[in-house]
Amino acid sequence: MGPLMEIADIAVVALYFVLVLGIGFFAMWKANRSSVSGYFLAGRTMNWVVIGASLFVSNIGSEHFIGLAGSGAASGFAVGAWEFNALLLLQLLGWVFIPVYIHCGVYTMPEYLSKRYGGKRLKVYFAGLSLLLYIFTKLSVDLYAGALFIQESLGWNLYLSIILLITMTALLTITGGLVAVIYTDTLQAVLMIGGALSLTVISLVKVGGLDGVREKYMEAIPNVTAILASHNYSFAYTNSCHIYPKPDSLKLLRGPLDEDIPWPGFLLGQTPASIWYWCADQVIVQRVLAAKNIAHAKGSTLMAGLLKILPMFIIVIPGMISRIMFPDELACIGPEHCMAVCGSQAGCSNIAYPRLVMSIMPVGLRGLMMAVMIAALMSDLDSIFNSASTIFTLDIYKMVRTCASSRELVVVGRVFVIFMVTISIAWVPVIIEMQGGQMYLYIQEMAGYLTPPIAALFLLGVFWKRCNEMGAFWGSMAGFILGTARLILGFVYREPRCNQTDERPAFIVHVHYMYIAAGLFWISGLVAVVVSLCTPPPTKEKIQRTTVWGLRSVENLPVTEREKTYKLTSKSPVHCNGNSILQKDLPLDVQRERCLDGADLKLLMPSPCDQDPVIPSTDAPTPLEAYCNRHAELVGRKDEGSRQFENGMCLHHFDWICGYKEQAATPAPKATEEDERIVMEMLYEPPKIKLLLNCGLIIVCFLGLFMFVYFSL
Repeated sequence: MGPLMEIADIAVVALYFVLVLGIGFFAMWKANRSSVSGYFLAGRTMNWVVIGASLFVSNIGSEHFIGLAGSGAASGFAVGAWEFNALLLLQLLGWVFIPVYIHCGVYTMPEYLSKRYGGKRLKVYFAGLSLLLYIFTKLSVDLYAGALFIQESLGWNLYLSIILLITMTALLTITGGLVAVIYTDTLQAVLMIGGALSLTVISLVKVGGLDGVREKYMEAIPNVTAILASHNYSFAYTNSCHIYPKPDSLKLLRGPLDEDIPWPGFLLGQTPASIWYWCADQVIVQRVLAAKNIAHAKGSTLMAGLLKILPMFIIVIPGMISRIMFPDELACIGPEHCMAVCGSQAGCSNIAYPRLVMSIMPVGLRGLMMAVMIAALMSDLDSIFNSASTIFTLDIYKMVRTCASSRELVVVGRVFVIFMVTISIAWVPVIIEMQGGQMYLYIQEMAGYLTPPIAALFLLGVFWKRCNEMGAFWGSMAGFILGTARLILGFVYREPRCNQTDERPAFIVHVHYMYIAAGLFWISGLVAVVVSLCTPPPTKEKIQRTTVWGLRSVENLPVTEREKTYKLTSKSPVHCNGNSILQKDLPLDVQRERCLDGADLKLLMPSPCDQDPVIPSTDAPTPLEAYCNRHAELVGRKDEGSRQFENGMCLHHFDWICGYKEQAATPAPKATEEDERIVMEMLYEPPKIKLLLNCGLIIVCFLGLFMFVYFSL
């Protein structure tokens, strides 16, 4: 183990914790968290800079610093292809998927499937699959990566450290909702990029720049004789553990039979799996849905796309430099040697980044990098906690209890976060024992077997009006059954250690998982198309607001024009000033713009005729909800029980922590015309802004393609 952190480093980490928690509690105090929209979508008030930073940090977690750098140390540039691919897919999200999501007015991705296809089985299937993926690929890997870095840098007890991190992250998420998550993500983006850039510059100077990396990486070979002599190992080295760098390590996309990234498999198989993550995963989409309007949403994807160029330079290349500097440790020569170096028989490439940090960074900056790693871990965890609670609350709990009030939904969301924390802590012993050679490729392989059918489902739903619920369900089931079967076979036939003979079946050894993912994607799509054509088409109501073709009928209006359509009335609801004098009967989102704070928010929901009965359509309870939850027997009367609840001091503090503000049950009338105009304003782009965004799109896409070509030559 390398040098440990000193007092100055620990002080920097402690200062970071205080700063992050301070921002989180400030967001909790200022934000409107008592409504479903305020807690889960941050009231749709975020600008493009904040969302772009949050997208980047939510994706770049501790598994990237450990996994990307580890794969860079083991196989060179190849793993950077995922980052450049994400740069392009983010623009697909901003220009295609987000306008559709805004048009149909959804909180969650299972909710979109329910609106697009109808029924409940697709919604439940996707919600359950998403929660499982969060637990087994995101939470588990994040905690393992965080534990590995803490072990390398501090030598602390792993269980105590992980429990402390989970508890602080959950506290931040429970109290502040998405507002706290996004604002702390902004701080963490600054820390993450600044600290990682510092490490990159220092390490590049030590090896002679990028040209030095290209030259010396191919010579980074462990000294087998010295290792065997110094450790007195009993085994005889047989060169079966591939200690030499791969011949095509300096190429991004490689031949069709490459064991890391075969280019046909990457384009046809990995890309659909990535479409699920970037265009249909709750963690990512929820942040973009918090944008003020479509222009801010597109701007955020452009910014996040530009930031996705950085991981190749601040994570992958430092991982390669770590192998150059520590070949005897990272390229261990056998399972016994690997176990002695890092405690894992599968390999030690995962310690590349923390070993580099602790070896070349000066005192103080090591603390900054520790803060960066904690930032990455907490950001990933708070993203998962918030998004998982959103899916569970609105897609599962709301379906079971259809007349749940807004208060009940928000409190249930917090309780589910506590449940996720409990599961995460219970997984810690499993994570510590997990033997992963290249952790990042393990994540991609797990997702590659389960997510391509989901990508086919969303692409057909958005682009093909003829696809119906029957076709979508059986297409997804076909892909899910085949993918799960291959996943189980992967667990049954485990990969042997590098010094053992591989006796697994040939189709497991030689067929790359990306080709399996490609087959799952196209089989799922084909089954969905065939079944849809053999069954009745979906109704017009199902496709009117849920496809890209429905956007053509939307008449976009700016706020100024929309205000003119409302007239003076004496029946206006009470506005920010608290009185009911004659004033314009403006929609609630226009009222919000004229308020000092954003406390009075209305959910962005489609018209009642298009509303899924299991999805909440307003923050205030309807007469049925009020009756079912015993808030009131007559709309407009305040529940005496709620008043008594507020009068208790302990319960009052509980309400403040949960962010709920009890209000009279006075639901606003559901006006179809008003809802339509809210959508119009959200989708409006001024001509100059639209031109600027389209130019940015061309530039960003060109940069992505250029990076692919430059690092593949």
